[in-house]
Amino acid sequence: MTDKPVTLAVIIGAHGVTGEVRLKLFGEGAETLKSYGGFDAAGRTLTLKSVRPGPNGAVARFAEVGDRSAAEALRGTELTVPRSALPPLGEGEYYHADLIDLPCFSSEGEGLGHVVAVENFGAGDIIEVERPNGKRFMAPMHAVTIADGRAVVEAAFAV
Repeated sequence: MTDKPVTLAVIIGAHGVTGEVRLKLFGEGAETLKSYGGFDAAGRTLTLKSVRPGPNGAVARFAEVGDRSAAEALRGTELTVPRSALPPLGEGEYYHADLIDLPCFSSEGEGLGHVVAVENFGAGDIIEVERPNGKRFMAPMHAVTIADGRAVVEAAFAV
């Protein structure tokens, strides 16, 4: 497995005048960000000083951001960590980032393409698979087995 960067949050704007930023979170909440001291932010390192729940996600302060204009300049910047920095998983758990680009096969052995997205619209995770011809379909995670570096979708869902 490569140590590709995993996006944990994106800066969506400034909060106040002292350099705090508003974050859209892609993980389990603001508290989980505290376990990472620093983040790669478009090629520069941002050192987390504080984070708390906030409107639409979280509000954070970084050592390198001292005022509102510096915070505004970071709008749209993704905050990433190496995959190896993420906590270990329990059996049957997975990180969405690990599923993207996995080759995908039906339970009958047919090559289906590769996983391009993992979505959750409220009823559980769904993978989106792109076929070699560019067409896409979705399958619920309960119909997918992840093993040996590939995703296997029950044939009934591979339509």
